Amino acid sequence: MENSSESNWPRSGSSTVRFPARSGDTDQGSGKVRFGYFKENDGAVIRAVESKDVSLRQWLDNPERVVDPLDCLHIFMQVVEIVNLAHSQGFVVQSVRPSCFVMASFNRVSVIESVSCEDDESNNQTGQSQFPIKQMESNWYTSPEEAAAGSPSSCASDVYLLGVLLFELYCTSSSAEEKNATMCSLRHRVFPPQFLLKWPKEALRRAFKPLTRNATISKDGKGSTVERSSANSFPPMNRLSQIKQSGWINSFIDGLSKYLSFRNLKVKADLKQGDLLNSSNLVCSLGFDRDGEFFATAGVNKKIKVFEYDSILNGNRDIHYPVVEMSSRSKLSCLCWNNYIKGQIASSNFEGVVQIWDATRNQLYMELKEHDRRVWSVDFSWSNPTLVASGSDDGSVKLWNINQAILLLHLVDGTSVGTIKTKANVCCVQFPSDSGNTLAFGSADHRVYYYDLRNPSVPLYTLIGHNKTVSYVKFLDSSTLVSSSTDNTLKLWDLSESTSQVIDCPVQTFTGHMNVKNFVGLSVSDCYIATGSETNEVVVYHKAFCMPALSYKFNTTDPISGDEVDDSDQFISSVCWHVQSSTLVAANSMGNIKLLDMV
Repeated sequence: MENSSESNWPRSGSSTVRFPARSGDTDQGSGKVRFGYFKENDGAVIRAVESKDVSLRQWLDNPERVVDPLDCLHIFMQVVEIVNLAHSQGFVVQSVRPSCFVMASFNRVSVIESVSCEDDESNNQTGQSQFPIKQMESNWYTSPEEAAAGSPSSCASDVYLLGVLLFELYCTSSSAEEKNATMCSLRHRVFPPQFLLKWPKEALRRAFKPLTRNATISKDGKGSTVERSSANSFPPMNRLSQIKQSGWINSFIDGLSKYLSFRNLKVKADLKQGDLLNSSNLVCSLGFDRDGEFFATAGVNKKIKVFEYDSILNGNRDIHYPVVEMSSRSKLSCLCWNNYIKGQIASSNFEGVVQIWDATRNQLYMELKEHDRRVWSVDFSWSNPTLVASGSDDGSVKLWNINQAILLLHLVDGTSVGTIKTKANVCCVQFPSDSGNTLAFGSADHRVYYYDLRNPSVPLYTLIGHNKTVSYVKFLDSSTLVSSSTDNTLKLWDLSESTSQVIDCPVQTFTGHMNVKNFVGLSVSDCYIATGSETNEVVVYHKAFCMPALSYKFNTTDPISGDEVDDSDQFISSVCWHVQSSTLVAANSMGNIKLLDMV
């Protein structure tokens, strides 16, 4: 590299990118020349930092800066390309913050050597007053894992910092105090109202919209369209269509777009039952049938209630009555619809019995009795509609074949076709959607187990990372699953690239809800993850980001005044997404049920 002004990305023995200054070169007034690295073609190109260059920090903090969405996008995509180049060669950039980038003419961005980042504030050539933010910037551009645990920077940290930079590009402030308050609030995913009103979709839509023209387009102050020559953009804006083809960049931009696509959860309907004053009305489980036409509730009131989705959504009634109501002898812990047989529901109860119901005939179909203690969870196989799994406090997972059980009912009460024994309580079971040969379950020993049912003697994978009971497991796809624990976290796991039977590094850890003692529900839909919280809130995450995307707080209606009041004793007990939509149904420990839509 020392003998060339153009080379590939610098390599060293460290996994963190460093930018060594070249000896023998001098800078006016300082005795040295600083060099910047920018991406061109497939390599990192070195150029000298000139006196007319300004740091990205200076550019951002110009109090007269007016946000031009295409300029901001152009700058951001150059930074993303630099980071992507580093990651593709196994390096962590670490210094993804404005002070470590300089801008030349035509908003050409370069990343400068790390040792020079702290000097940028003192090299202001513009004569404009700057915010005193050198130390504050370091706090803003620190990833959650670095701040919480002092963990070293990682590629995931760089991606987090890219999100902070994207926000800062599109958000201006009038004072240092306002700037600091805004950036500190960002860590908690709190956006300024003016930002939410102006940029949530526009900025991100432009990020992945294919642009094939050599001219950039923006709007002037009068709202008319102004076309600029491509000579004022480097590289030409049609490079964005090439950038979009990069899997890593496209995935990041797509995730960020979906993360910011919705502003809040809006109540579409309240399900008003006639027995809300019943003290035993906690809903433990919710589920939609295969077509999304009906949803069922089950809980400690020992009843399965089936409601018609459209009638709840469109009806304006004081009380909603179920179309089907079926009673059990014991408190119900879980229910699951058969994805093939219309109207068939499996449930589990506190007496250790798995029950199969026919909702179309309003009757109990069969009982499967082999568990010695309470059964927490039950699930139908997606690919084999006659196969059911159940997990119990007796430390076992049972597999049941409904057809075989019918044949044997006159001999034995539902003989299981397989058993997996564990050393701790089993709290949840889940089949992936594309296979009847594999099964995941969560345990009170803080672990998630993934089995190939053709070899049930040993788990295919053991997922280690939670430090309390794993209460739910859900598959996002055939190789990606989400686990929920009473350790206040959700974790995202990728099984596709694992080479070990023990996986101790989740892809993502989601924090922002409270869950230390209760089962609060978990449901997934596409890239969105919904969970309950012991703050009586529904919380929605996007799989790409560790902080909540949306939340909605249930309130209790005062029986005297009719006003909604905060009740800290209540918690969300179950959530379930409607089939292929942005709507979910959620229930809390009082039995209040709401249909919520992401808007």
